[in-house]
Amino acid sequence: MTIQNLEELEGLKRAGALVAGILSTMREQALAGTTPRDLDAIAADMFRDAGAVSAPVLTYGFPAQTCISVNRVVAHGIPTGTPLRDGDLVNIDVSAALDGFFADTGASFVVGTAGAAQQRLLDATREARDAAIAQLRAGELINGIGRAVEAVAARRGFRIIRNLQSHGVGRALHESPGSIPGYYDRRDTRRLHDGMVITVEPFLATHATRTEDLDDGWSLVCPKGYGAQFEHTVVVTHGAPIIVT
Repeated sequence: MTIQNLEELEGLKRAGALVAGILSTMREQALAGTTPRDLDAIAADMFRDAGAVSAPVLTYGFPAQTCISVNRVVAHGIPTGTPLRDGDLVNIDVSAALDGFFADTGASFVVGTAGAAQQRLLDATREARDAAIAQLRAGELINGIGRAVEAVAARRGFRIIRNLQSHGVGRALHESPGSIPGYYDRRDTRRLHDGMVITVEPFLATHATRTEDLDDGWSLVCPKGYGAQFEHTVVVTHGAPIIVT
């Protein structure tokens, strides 16, 4: 999507505020003994109260309101009835359609207290997201996102999961300009433009560079080690980017 006017920007901001609020509420309730299915029910109630629809349900028929991935599952996890335990590494991804606007956000965290290695992974992944967002400017190459993520990953000693990428969003969950790699691709000559709406969502991992599919048809796992993701929906401008989530 390309934002054309203030009304569209405000509509996108409302969708962004909704998914950000749902993610925050779910994160606060993600305590030992709570199940991912319990957390997903919170999102269902909040979607209904806001008059919104889960974007993965609407777009792909996903079998839950949100994606909740635990430990080796790094993305697209189906919320289960297995209670969370202290030390579990969890990712929650929340995306919604509200009044014709789509916004998408996500975050990884550890239930209870994170171990030192877990915290390093979380800190590096958040840093990679923020570094990529900070350099967004209309007219610059899209591959600057991957360059920024790659620089942080290399400095911090982590790998980039290459088959999970950022993407266009706004009027649909996935739209133009298509997938945006979290690694530097010198052949990608696409440029950012004023008003472009995209996600920035690096996936860093301890060992993996690609995920594998589970038999449930949705969940993506690290074949070795663990991964993390942090995501914002962002509007590109000629100045500082606008984070709507």
